[in-house]
Amino acid sequence: MRRTALALAISALLLHTAHAQQSGREAARLEAITVTADPLAEPGDELLQPTEVLAGSTLDDQRAGTLGETVAGLVGVQSSYFGPGVGRPIVRGLEGPRVQVLGDGVSTLDVSTTSVDHALSIDPFLADQIEVLKGPATLLYGSGAIGGVVNVREGRIPDRPIDGIQGRVELRADSVNDGRAAVGRIDAGNGLFAVHADWSRREGDSYEGPDGVEIENTQSDSDSRAVGFSITGDRGHVGIALSAYDAAYGIPPEEDEDEDEAAGASISKGSAARRHGKGGEGKIELDMDQRRVDLDARLLEPLSGWEKVDLRIGRNDYEHAEIKLDEGGEIGTQFFNDAIEGRIEAVHSPIGAWRGAVGIQASRRDFEALGDEAFVPPSETRDFGLFVVERAQFEPFSVELGARLDRQTVELDAGGSVKHRPVSLSAAGRWDFAEQWHASLNLDRAQRAPQAEELFSDGPHEATGSFEIGDPDLDEETANQVEIGLHWHAGTTEARVSAYHNRFDDFIFLAETGEEEDDLPVRVWTQADARFTGIEAEIKAQLADTAWGRWDGRLFADAVRGRLDDGGDLPRIAPGRFGAALDWSYEGWRAGIDVVRTGEQDRIAAFETPTDGYTLVDARLAWRSGPDGDWEVFVEGRNLTDASARVHTSLIKDRAPLPGRNVLAGIRLWF
Repeated sequence: MRRTALALAISALLLHTAHAQQSGREAARLEAITVTADPLAEPGDELLQPTEVLAGSTLDDQRAGTLGETVAGLVGVQSSYFGPGVGRPIVRGLEGPRVQVLGDGVSTLDVSTTSVDHALSIDPFLADQIEVLKGPATLLYGSGAIGGVVNVREGRIPDRPIDGIQGRVELRADSVNDGRAAVGRIDAGNGLFAVHADWSRREGDSYEGPDGVEIENTQSDSDSRAVGFSITGDRGHVGIALSAYDAAYGIPPEEDEDEDEAAGASISKGSAARRHGKGGEGKIELDMDQRRVDLDARLLEPLSGWEKVDLRIGRNDYEHAEIKLDEGGEIGTQFFNDAIEGRIEAVHSPIGAWRGAVGIQASRRDFEALGDEAFVPPSETRDFGLFVVERAQFEPFSVELGARLDRQTVELDAGGSVKHRPVSLSAAGRWDFAEQWHASLNLDRAQRAPQAEELFSDGPHEATGSFEIGDPDLDEETANQVEIGLHWHAGTTEARVSAYHNRFDDFIFLAETGEEEDDLPVRVWTQADARFTGIEAEIKAQLADTAWGRWDGRLFADAVRGRLDDGGDLPRIAPGRFGAALDWSYEGWRAGIDVVRTGEQDRIAAFETPTDGYTLVDARLAWRSGPDGDWEVFVEGRNLTDASARVHTSLIKDRAPLPGRNVLAGIRLWF
């Protein structure tokens, strides 16, 4: 069924492409958006690595409570889920420590990769632009980017002259959890000096699932603020930003089994083995706090033969506590993460047909978990990497070559250390074989060093309901990926399809054992050879442009299969999807509807339960005061059919579906 649906969706794409080509409509293509996560700062449609960008009104329409949910509508991208406060991007079936999340090109420096219940310290409502680099991006950002990169462009350090005052404010409210949000930013300058300030306050009660059933202990609130200063000129800029992020969110508890049976609830087979607490106990709230300092500098034409040099440094002080609400607010575990990361990128002038960048990246992370349930020992992790990326054009071909060497050392405070030296290589090519067509080929050999949590975990983690055990003998995992793509564009219509195969040697994953320790299921960090195979397809077209408005359409489909070489499937692999969108705009009005079908997932690992498919229908309507208006009102409906949707990648899918029908409304103001 899943393969049939995917084939139908792709067939629809190809048929629509043929029709659009025959129509002969020609119009100017939208100006390409520069991808700042790329050191050469090239437009997204010119990069050889598959890239997605959210910006402008498209980003406004997709903003959600978590970064993962915000980008989940992109092809090949989904979101993890651990309640409304936690959602990290999943790129082509890979997540956690394999997808690097950046704020203005520097790691978030939080502990969101330590465990699936830990939230990111980035507020998507403050993003100017979100960039997703799919596939291995280890060359630029280290082994933590073996699955991809999500860069949130926040603009807290102005990098170009500002003359005057400008900014934006947004207010919104949600029905599904009585949510409220207020977000604002301001940028001011006199052409030389520039200052930035932003703030965000969001809060919500426990949300309602399908049929109006309240999902207990899913309240959340967050508070973010930042100030930045910079000096800008013809030769570049230098600036600093100070920021703070506080958040508290609940984790849905397991309900009492007797109560479930009395209510006639449907409990997946094996879910009883995942229960923790008794009689509905186990209510946990995570309270996190981060203070951060960032430095950003650019010097244009520093020396003959060099176009620019960029320096970025981030330093943070992070902590969060896992609070047991059922035990009088007792703290079960506290996490502390003091980290610093810096990178220097230098772009050289063209040498013949070649233009490229060399760079250095270094980081240090002091991690500590305290409390009776601290399952990871205190450690210090140090990383150092060197990289080079070179691009050239030999019409009609484009070529990119790159290499990176890393060194990682993890030292335990109690003594002992583990060292790894990942090496990554890549080659990519593009062939513009016709005016409207180009084909691409990407070859990657990327390595990832295991994290301290994968190496040394040993104990109960109440928030995830797991007893986690690491393995200090884990080796680097190596991804060998090949990807082929085909892209067609003509005027306002474009279509693309790509297929990839990623063979992992020594893939690291958290495996179910079927055993229990301290009344918790035992999950062990394990290593085995694995393969990921996937396909992505998308078509976007202007369907009509009449006196009554412009109509645009989109169709997409994606699917990935993750399995072990010796047989069996990997756990928590995102299921395939296909969807359609229709958008309308007329003068100050715009509206749209999205329908996305997520398939069932019955290709599961041992002790894992299957997940039913579901269809989500979203709609939106907005009115802006004129073509250059300074305010906009909007209303959106999400999950309009009140579908029961359970995220297969989530450890809490059996007890916490996605929110039910939600109507949200708000106003945006620009000045």
